[in-house]
Amino acid sequence: MFRKKIQFALMFGVIAIMVGSADAATVVAKVILKTPAPAAKIINTNADPYCMTYHKTDKLRSEQVVANPNGTLADTFVFISEGVTGNYPAPKTPFLLDQIGCHYTPHMIAVMAGQPIVIRNSDSTLHNIHPLPKVNTPFNIGMPLKGMEQTRVFAKPEGPFHVKCDVHPWMSGYVAVFSHPFFGVSNAQGVVEIANLPAGTYTVESWQEKYGPKFQKITVGANDKKEIEFTY
Repeated sequence: MFRKKIQFALMFGVIAIMVGSADAATVVAKVILKTPAPAAKIINTNADPYCMTYHKTDKLRSEQVVANPNGTLADTFVFISEGVTGNYPAPKTPFLLDQIGCHYTPHMIAVMAGQPIVIRNSDSTLHNIHPLPKVNTPFNIGMPLKGMEQTRVFAKPEGPFHVKCDVHPWMSGYVAVFSHPFFGVSNAQGVVEIANLPAGTYTVESWQEKYGPKFQKITVGANDKKEIEFTY
């Protein structure tokens, strides 16, 4: 019997979305770093006394390349870029983008078009959030008080685009917006699991902030579990 289900989970600000049938496939992608990882640059936060005090002992470091101890990369988008058909409703559960310790948490933000994003300032200093999309409408929100929240929505699918803070130029993140739920951001093991994918032929894309995109063609059947690798 064909059964469809939609399950939303909010955990540490990351939405896990599963839409599919009992005979859908799973793709497990691992993002591997072969080139030597650049040293994570220590960020000078002295321009803001609050940020400087927050990171007095735990220094803030660049997240452009986040290399895991097992030789993989975290913070890499992995998603189906071609081959998905059908319509998928955006989750109503919001994605949380926080500003903690004068940096964006999480660094890479993956959502569906139409999904609400709650933007929070958890710092006792002025932030502004300034996304720079080309397809969606950009905005620039000042958030001077701790605990302030704003809710925004990107209505159209769009590939990764930059988010910055004009007050603190080291604050940097990326947003990717999708028309379907078949995407993720690589974790501390360098892995993204794309579940409940209908049988078919697809292009899987990875996108890393410094190293850019890579592509693979795959074909999956009912109940398949396919493991793939992207190597940088």
